[in-house]
Amino acid sequence: MSSYITIDGWHSNIRFSSAHIIHEYEKCGRLHGHTYAVHVKIYGKPDSKGIILDFSLLKNVLRDIVNELDHRVLIPEKCNKTKLEKTNTSVKINAMEKKYVFPLSDCMFLPIKSTSAENLAEYILGQFMKKIDLPKQVECVEIGVDEGYGQGARLAEKL
Repeated sequence: MSSYITIDGWHSNIRFSSAHIIHEYEKCGRLHGHTYAVHVKIYGKPDSKGIILDFSLLKNVLRDIVNELDHRVLIPEKCNKTKLEKTNTSVKINAMEKKYVFPLSDCMFLPIKSTSAENLAEYILGQFMKKIDLPKQVECVEIGVDEGYGQGARLAEKL
């Protein structure tokens, strides 16, 4: 019988605040920000000690990921609606008749098409899977990204 363990990012303080632009949507096409929370569910069978995975290990891995995103301007590198021009100190973004210039050190470039909650969940899940060595009894990992209370995206990867 499978069960799961869960970490709630709101309650466990696994959060980050970032600015972004989703150029495909008029309202979200303006520079704005959110305080995000990241959640995880790990499905599997408990080991001989009755444990699926150590909670502190999960929290540490998630905190490493969110710390990289915290207080940054999130920039999707694969967006076909933007043109990025990087220098040693800044990045210029041209999109939808708007031009933005940000200090390079304030930006986080992500290999995604947009910075929607769905795409951020996919990015964070990928980073999570790279940073953690999961035991064989883990069957599925689900990552959730909320952009404020009550709205977010969830993505699961079966192993």
